[in-house]
Amino acid sequence: MVHEIYAVKFAEYVGTRGGYFFNAPADAHETPWPIDYFVWLIRGEEGDIVLDAGFSAATARKRGRTHLRSPADGLRLLGVDPATVPLVILSHFHYDHVGDLGPFETARFVVQDREMAFWTGRYASRAEFRHVVEVGDLHDLLQANYDGRLWFVDGDEELFDGVEVHLIEGHTPGIQAVRVATAAGPVVLAVDASHFYANIEGDAPFAILHSLAGMYAGFDRLRRLAGRHGTIVPGHDPEIMRRFEPVPGLEGIAVRIA
Repeated sequence: MVHEIYAVKFAEYVGTRGGYFFNAPADAHETPWPIDYFVWLIRGEEGDIVLDAGFSAATARKRGRTHLRSPADGLRLLGVDPATVPLVILSHFHYDHVGDLGPFETARFVVQDREMAFWTGRYASRAEFRHVVEVGDLHDLLQANYDGRLWFVDGDEELFDGVEVHLIEGHTPGIQAVRVATAAGPVVLAVDASHFYANIEGDAPFAILHSLAGMYAGFDRLRRLAGRHGTIVPGHDPEIMRRFEPVPGLEGIAVRIA
């Protein structure tokens, strides 16, 4: 089964290159480096599937990000009713990916066992981990679990014909990428397994990581998943809005990946 894929931009920020790349040279901390925030729509015969839930305007204010629209409102522009979306894949639990679950009132959320175990475990409160999550978001995920709304995956799994999740090492203990069958060939939505094209194309790890060796292994895994004729799409690169065709009438907001 083939699917369509759309990227929907909901927020942006300008950091520095040194803040985003592991072991960057000192002068890189003076180099501006923009970052975009997306949620993703996978559209097929089984219905609409959403990848990630973004973050709220309140979290944007707290963290100094420019919140352009809610992720749910961005999806509505593509004709999606978040309240009826049956499935939301959560790539990992950082604040910018699980921070606005509320509009997805009836969805099940696909999560990796290892991701849930880590963020409810003994090391999550340590400073370098604590600052990339919002405790309220984790509470919402725990509530969803007790409500029977989490679909736990241990490793790799085909969710539907042509939609697969794959455990990728590196950025967090349980980050998962999504491989989708499209008319243009396989598309691998790397999310934060590769934030920017510069990560995967330059073999350059992102600055926030759980395992350096795991991140390198993750780059190799992404390449294998895409194969010779597939496409790897990073999770935060503003270049996405230029490399892919804008949705008519939604220029600067949404692009069609495949």
